[in-house]
Amino acid sequence: MRTKTRGIPRDGDLLLHGIVWCGRCGHKMYARYKGGGEYVCNHLNKHSGLPACPPVRARAVDAAVADAFLTALAPAELDALSRACRAQSQVDSALRANAEREVERTRYAAALAQRQYNRVDPDNRLVAAELERRWESALMEVRAAETALAEQSAQQPAGPVAMGKAFTGKVVTLAGRLPQIWADPATSDAHRKSLLRCLVDKAVLNRTPESALVLIVWRGGAVTELDIKMRVTAIAKLARGAEMRERLLELARAGMPDDEIVRVLTSEGHRSANSPDKVLAVTVQRIRLAEGISTPPARRRWNHDPGFLSTTALAAKLGIPVNWLYVRIRKKRLLIDPQPTGAYLFPDTSVVLDGVRNLRNHIISELDLRISQRENRGYQHG
Repeated sequence: MRTKTRGIPRDGDLLLHGIVWCGRCGHKMYARYKGGGEYVCNHLNKHSGLPACPPVRARAVDAAVADAFLTALAPAELDALSRACRAQSQVDSALRANAEREVERTRYAAALAQRQYNRVDPDNRLVAAELERRWESALMEVRAAETALAEQSAQQPAGPVAMGKAFTGKVVTLAGRLPQIWADPATSDAHRKSLLRCLVDKAVLNRTPESALVLIVWRGGAVTELDIKMRVTAIAKLARGAEMRERLLELARAGMPDDEIVRVLTSEGHRSANSPDKVLAVTVQRIRLAEGISTPPARRRWNHDPGFLSTTALAAKLGIPVNWLYVRIRKKRLLIDPQPTGAYLFPDTSVVLDGVRNLRNHIISELDLRISQRENRGYQHG
C-alpha cells in the first residue's frame, strides 16, 4: 500500500515527509504545512472514530533530526554504523539460513509421510487414515516454514547494501563539506530529503505534554532516541510548572528583581511554556503581577567597604558561576544574612575565600559566614 512505503522525496520544507510514523498507533503520519508545519496522524479518528493522535510541531523535530544526521556523518560514527550494519547483516543471514534449513527439514518430512501413505494397503483403513493425517500435518508445517522464510526475506533491510565501501567512501569525502551543502540555499528541500534517506530509514514520533520523543531508525537497524523540549500553551502543562510558580512567587515576595529571578529559575532547570531551555522575563513579570506583587524598588547606588565583595565580585574572583552562590544560599549550605537591599556582602579575607572554595569542591558541606558578618558591618548606603 502507498501508506506503507517511503515514497520519493518531494518539495516542501518538512524534512521527514514520507518517512515519519506515529509512535502511539504505529501508522504513517503525513505533513501538514498550515500554521508553521506539523506531522499529523488521524488514522484512528478516520477508521475507528477515536480521538486523533496528538500532532507534533515539525520545526524543532526537523532541526534535531538534521543535527543527528550531520553528526552521524563523522568518520568515527560512520565506522560504528558500518560495523552495526555488518553485524545486523550477519544476524539476518543466520536467521535466513535457519529458516531455509527449517523449510528443507519440513519438506523432507512431508515427502517421507507421502511415501509412507502411498505404500500402505488401502484395505487397512485405520493405518491409511493415520498416515494421511500425518501427511497433512507435515504439509501444514511446510507451508508455515515457507511463510516464515518469506517474511524473514522481506524484513531484511537494504541498509548493508547501501553502506558498502563505495558509498562510505563518498560520504566520508563529503562529510567535511556536507554542513555547508546542507545549509546552502541552492540545495533544494528534495535534495536534503534524499541525503537524509541515505542513512535514515524512518523516524517514529510520540508527543508528550512538554516534549517530542523521536526514534531515528538508521539504515541497517541502529536506533537513536531524542527527547526534544517543545513549546506548550501554559505553564500548568509543564511537569514542574507548579513548582516553578511557587518558587517564582517566593523570590518575588522576597524582593528579588525580575532579572535575578530569571537567572535563578533557569539555573534550577526551569523553563517558560514557550521556551525550550530557559525562563523568560515576561513569564516572571506576568505571574508576579497576577499575584499583585509590585515591582521591587529600583536599586540605589551603594558603596561598601573595600574589604567586602558583592556576590558578582566574589564569583568573578573565584571563577565560579554567580548562580551557584545563590543556589547554595537558598539551600542553606552557605549561611549569610542579606543586606537591607537584599544583596549579599562577603568579607574579602582568605578565610572566607578558602571556605567558599572548599564548599565548591565538596570538602565541606556547609559554610557559616554570619558570625564574621556581624563583626564586620562594612555596608554603607549611598
